[in-house]
Amino acid sequence: MKGWLFAAALFALTALAQTFQVASGEARYRVREELLRVGLTDAVGTTKAVRGEVRLQDGRVSGEFVVDLRELKSDQARRDNYLRQRTLETDRYPFATFRPKEVRGLPNPLPRQGKVPIQVVGDLTIKGVTAEVVWEGEAEFQGDEVRVFLRTEFPFEKFRLAQPRVSVVLSLENRIRLEVELVLRRQ
Repeated sequence: MKGWLFAAALFALTALAQTFQVASGEARYRVREELLRVGLTDAVGTTKAVRGEVRLQDGRVSGEFVVDLRELKSDQARRDNYLRQRTLETDRYPFATFRPKEVRGLPNPLPRQGKVPIQVVGDLTIKGVTAEVVWEGEAEFQGDEVRVFLRTEFPFEKFRLAQPRVSVVLSLENRIRLEVELVLRRQ
């Protein structure tokens, strides 16, 4: 009888909602560009201004993650100013948000240790435009923390973003790659 009660209690605990909050994180963009006198290179901008949480219950996912686009920094202040003022218009649209709808690949119940490949499907909003994206990567479980690395990519026009046009940029690939590294802590 005791074994049955233990199993029932364990099942009830795994069916309970589990909420994870961002303890730390970094978001990045990468765009391949060809610069005058430099050649092909990746423009990379990063920010640690990431916050949010995710809630898992009965195979469903909800939550929201927010990135402060005003804090994006690359190796060139001119690029950063151009992106803030013209491409992203951060005075008007200071944040990018992501609302997950599905997480593929997570075992149930969640492990206490180990890595698993995952896909996260949800709605990304940039500059007032919302579109579904699929992030691919992995989650590494370490007790009450989960380290997550995810990446996605899309063309500029998916979010109605104008490609930068300046004299020192000879060409710019029409593909934005986004990456996030998060440490999520179980609440």
